[in-house]
Amino acid sequence: MNPMPDLTPMLKQLRLSGILDSIEVRNRQAIEHKLSYMDFLATIVTDEIARRNQKKLAAALRRANFRNQKTLEEFDFSYNPHINRALVMDLASCRFMAEKVGVFIIGPCGTGKSHLAQALGHCAIRAGQSVLFTSAAKMLAQLNAARAINGYERHFAKITGVDLLIIDDFGLKPLRPSQDEDFHDVISERYERKSTIVTSNLDIPEWTDAFPNRILGEATVDRLRHGAYSVVLTGKSYRSARPACEKSKNAGPKSPKNGSLKGGGKH
Repeated sequence: MNPMPDLTPMLKQLRLSGILDSIEVRNRQAIEHKLSYMDFLATIVTDEIARRNQKKLAAALRRANFRNQKTLEEFDFSYNPHINRALVMDLASCRFMAEKVGVFIIGPCGTGKSHLAQALGHCAIRAGQSVLFTSAAKMLAQLNAARAINGYERHFAKITGVDLLIIDDFGLKPLRPSQDEDFHDVISERYERKSTIVTSNLDIPEWTDAFPNRILGEATVDRLRHGAYSVVLTGKSYRSARPACEKSKNAGPKSPKNGSLKGGGKH
């Protein structure tokens, strides 16, 4: 007698319907390998836990709002050999989050700042932490839009409540009046409570130049710098144009009017 017609609704009632995806295969394996009842039960329970963990990971990655799915395993340390790899691997352990301090990733365009920041975010998610990735401009624009519809406090709580906030491209655009206040409020609320990663093309001493109110800027940067780790990226850009000889191997000749140089590699 096949018990599946009766078993299926019971598993769904217990919210264990994921077991249905593998139970028939596991049943055949149990018969073939003469598993005990307890071994068979352990196998299908393990499958269900793995499924739930994968679902939880996928949901956390969606909530993080990464620009693209960059991981540390994909980061090419050999391209710019001056990167402090030992420091990066230490940051990947998420120890800095237990210390509740920040991380600065600084360097010219195209050297991998956003990739590295998102990769550390991935590490934090795999460690069970909540993460939000946003650019400085987008974060401030969303706070301003939320204020217009009386949703500022809720959106502010979302930004300041995540375990790891990643702010990309700070200083790419100067802050406008009121934006510097919102940025300061976010950093102050997270200070010594949560960790924040900031990427920037600017050297740290130049950060206050992005604030119209220099005193407010100094207070904000002072909080960010307290106990923070700094990763400096130098060298070539991953987006450097390919040499013409390399392009000619991959494509036929083009007239100067229609030809174009395309940047490649990591962001």
